[in-house]
Amino acid sequence: MDEIMHAVVIDDEPTVLESVAQCLTLAGIEARTFTSALEALPLLDSDFRGVVVSDIRMPGMDGMSLLQAIDPGIPVILITGHGGIAQAVEAMKLGAYDFIEKPYKQDRLIDVIKRACQQRQVTLATQPQLVTADNEDWLASVIIGESEPTRRLRQHVQALARVNADVVIAGETGTGKELVARSLHALSIRCDQPFVPINVGAIPESLLESELFGHEAGAFTGAQKRRIGLLEAAHQGTLFLDEIESMPMSFQIKLLRVLQEREVVRVGSNTPVPINVRIISATKEDLREAANEGRFREDLYYRLMVADIHLPALRNRIDDVPALFSHFLREAGRNNNLEAPKLEYEDVLALEMHDWPGNVRELKHTAERFLLSRSISGISVSDLMRLGLGSQTSTLSGERSLNDRIDQFERALISAELAQHHGNIKEVMSVLGLPRRTLNEKMQKYGLKRETFVAGKSQ
Repeated sequence: MDEIMHAVVIDDEPTVLESVAQCLTLAGIEARTFTSALEALPLLDSDFRGVVVSDIRMPGMDGMSLLQAIDPGIPVILITGHGGIAQAVEAMKLGAYDFIEKPYKQDRLIDVIKRACQQRQVTLATQPQLVTADNEDWLASVIIGESEPTRRLRQHVQALARVNADVVIAGETGTGKELVARSLHALSIRCDQPFVPINVGAIPESLLESELFGHEAGAFTGAQKRRIGLLEAAHQGTLFLDEIESMPMSFQIKLLRVLQEREVVRVGSNTPVPINVRIISATKEDLREAANEGRFREDLYYRLMVADIHLPALRNRIDDVPALFSHFLREAGRNNNLEAPKLEYEDVLALEMHDWPGNVRELKHTAERFLLSRSISGISVSDLMRLGLGSQTSTLSGERSLNDRIDQFERALISAELAQHHGNIKEVMSVLGLPRRTLNEKMQKYGLKRETFVAGKSQ
């Protein structure tokens, strides 16, 4: 299922070209060789699907000049026998993917090329392309909302679903990282293969190797029969590693080897088992910062971080709250055989006045509590939030300046009226007593768009 990797190799020494080409072919990388950068140039347009490996010092066009002449989205790996820190810094400033000095180990060159090829796949996939209406409609029913951050998120998921590159999903607790991972899998060419989730933080370190790699009978006390690990179980499909930041340092090197070799060795065995699996990881921490602080292996970080998706906190897409809350209400109603009540104006206002520190998870829990409380006592959403019966209490009176609190209230008020009147600007103007220009200016200030609230979108 992995896409064929391509490399254009340029060096004015034929013997070097022959050696590199043979090395790459054995590693499964399709290589085309050229003794001149000018000869290779016609191939290197914006649609070129591979990477460039070029010597720096060559007659005619040198490696630095080639780097500046081709599409900046093509990864260029520069090789030199006369390097230095100054030249390496200059190459990276000009956009080189990596800089390698001779002599170098072939394994290192292969590893850099493979990572660069995956990065090129991601770059090409994220360029604007025609998206099928069916996929777009399905994704909109899963990742709900019409705010700008949510629209961008769906576009990102659509793009990365088309490639096989490993992905890291970052976001606060409760933002829906597993939902996004499942969406990536469902829209990928692996969709008819297994999706295997695992919460790394929930497994004791002593069991992690057996869980992921599997074990042979008799490998340790209690191992009465062979067990297939989760990596093998995900063969041809997707393995989702949640809370990857909690993986013990001692185990990270073992996972790194698996990702490099794409094979596992069961505990108690010496026989490697090939695997073809896409790794999607999720983290609530900044892995780059964790790597800088020595809490996460830097080499594993680069191996996993071929592409990334950052999930916005719910407070940063507050326009989506009414639609999401209504969705969770209907879902809870079906599960409890209750009719989901229609949201009133005061309900929408109360929902949008809250910061939702627990994100979508908190919102879903609050919807479930509201449905059950409403069926028993007729309580409103505003009562629920005021009495602290939701997951959290309102943060309007938190540590904010007066102007911030006024802005929050004004934004929520306008949003609630837009939702109540399904985006009818004239009715909102009348209710709030605002001239059209003033209302337009305030909507622009708060990032409110009329089309978000038209009938069928706000509920």
